[in-house]
Amino acid sequence: MAQELLIPLVAGIIGLGVLSQILAARLQVPSIIFFLLVGVVIGRPGLGLVTSESFGDSLPTIVGLAVAIIVFEGAFHLEFERIRKAPRAAVRLVTVGALIALVGTAISVRLLEGLPWELSFVIGALLVATGPTVISPILEVVPVRDRVSAVLETEGIVNDVTAAITAVVLFEAVNPTVAAEGLVQGFALRLGEGLLVGLLVAGVLYYLLQYVDLSRGAAPRNARLLVLAGALVAYAGANQLASEAGVAAAATAGLVLGNLDVPYQEEITDFKGDITLLVLAFVFIALAAQLPPEAIFDVGLAGVGVVIAVALVIRPLLVFVSTIGDRFTLSERLFISAIGPRGIIPASVATLFATELRAAAVELNDPALAQQADLLIGTVFLVIFVTALVQGGLARHIATYLNVIPMRVIIVGGGQVGRALAERLEDRGENVVIIENDEATVESLRNDGFATVIGDGTDTDVLREGGASNAKTVVAATGDDDANLLVAQLSKTKFDVETVLAKANNSGNVDAFEDLGVRTISGAMAAAWALDNQIERPDLANWMTDVGRSGDVQQVEVTSDSFVGKTVREAGPMLPDACLIAVLSRGDDKTVEVPSADTVIQRGDQITLLGRRDAVRKGMSLVSSD
Repeated sequence: MAQELLIPLVAGIIGLGVLSQILAARLQVPSIIFFLLVGVVIGRPGLGLVTSESFGDSLPTIVGLAVAIIVFEGAFHLEFERIRKAPRAAVRLVTVGALIALVGTAISVRLLEGLPWELSFVIGALLVATGPTVISPILEVVPVRDRVSAVLETEGIVNDVTAAITAVVLFEAVNPTVAAEGLVQGFALRLGEGLLVGLLVAGVLYYLLQYVDLSRGAAPRNARLLVLAGALVAYAGANQLASEAGVAAAATAGLVLGNLDVPYQEEITDFKGDITLLVLAFVFIALAAQLPPEAIFDVGLAGVGVVIAVALVIRPLLVFVSTIGDRFTLSERLFISAIGPRGIIPASVATLFATELRAAAVELNDPALAQQADLLIGTVFLVIFVTALVQGGLARHIATYLNVIPMRVIIVGGGQVGRALAERLEDRGENVVIIENDEATVESLRNDGFATVIGDGTDTDVLREGGASNAKTVVAATGDDDANLLVAQLSKTKFDVETVLAKANNSGNVDAFEDLGVRTISGAMAAAWALDNQIERPDLANWMTDVGRSGDVQQVEVTSDSFVGKTVREAGPMLPDACLIAVLSRGDDKTVEVPSADTVIQRGDQITLLGRRDAVRKGMSLVSSD
């Protein structure tokens, strides 16, 4: 392509990428879907405006630097505290789970497409990687429980690194023009060099950010540019030592630096997020545009079979094996199984491999090798397209169907009351975060699988870290009434939380709390209610004690057109069996009544559903669906 057309081409791709991102945000779907579609339309499969000749020999270099920025940014966001929320599952996913994915995919490719074992394992290694480029956009529009997102993010970052290195080492046995080295030796060499370079770059960046004078009126800008340069240097430096060691170096540098207390961290995060969106849009569109149409057609039904095996057999198997013994519900495990789209690492490395194989085929005059190159890139891109479009596009619907988008509840205080409340709420499927400042208590809570934030709950920054900005309920349950009152007031005034509750350790403080607009329950009141229930209504009290095990009681707002204007008599059969409308409230004063059969349900009414747990949950989704 003429040099004068290269600049408009790059600018056009970036412009289309930004428009795709805006449209994706508008429709609440992952942006990768539109990136891929745009690439297909303007590339070789479509209009042919972008081809393999458009960028000459510079595309691999551009893709490599873009991958460095993307991987660094993803790792920079991955905090050790988040990883600790689901440590066992995260470790198993990137070890046992990755091994199952590698071997299972290789066997599928070998049996269905008939490719040599060596190339089948290369494809298997590439398709281990999910990656932050596809996982992060999904989690932005599907706010699942913290432990679920932590597992998916950790898997994406770690598997991106290990999959790329493993694929490169295995590919040396496939490419006849390259002298192969031992699998273990090659993997260890690249990973070790990448870790070493990444740690070194992170240390230098930390020193410069802490001790070099960045002031002089442009400190935030200088800090952002310094970190961006560091990501590129880590990638390029490690790649000079060994191919694909740069991915490990960029990930290591980002992970270490993101977990250190560096100045201007918020500005760095925002800046790198914007840069990542631009390079991500460019790379995905450019790579999708390179895809030869014949590569997809060549894999045919065998390739479709590989996709089905990867998405519907291998992925669920590795997830269920990896999450054995953790606090994940069946719905959460099914959701993790359904969310495994492949991202930029398989796309970029597969493109590189296919190019090298075609060159080797020309050099050796081997048509079979050229056909293998087409099958490699066709299989990898088919899996990327299908998993990104289907899993990414349907992620929110899958989460809604499985009921894994929970209400966020923050409990300040991890003592007996806080822990017991968290157990009951989590058992009902809510997303609970406990804030506690005692390290021993936090460790105990984490060992039991609770999401925790260590710190003082009366501190605005700690509340924000716990997620108060999008919490629906905050419960102040510490042993200090002054602390509980302050937590309640901050939640109302600073974060505008819908429901704020406080525990009064001294029953004499209840009136003072209530006068300040804080809904309060004292230990004496709770004990009196419980004892009264056991005396006057023991069956109901015993059943209520088991709520979350066999039964449930939930209040939900009526938003579904199907229920608006219906009488309770008409609405009853629309609800699942073993689910009843027990209480209804409406109006600004929230007048509560036990509705009659002829009571007409209005939009915005709050109705309380009572019954079996699954039936109540299904009823809630019916009543509150838009």
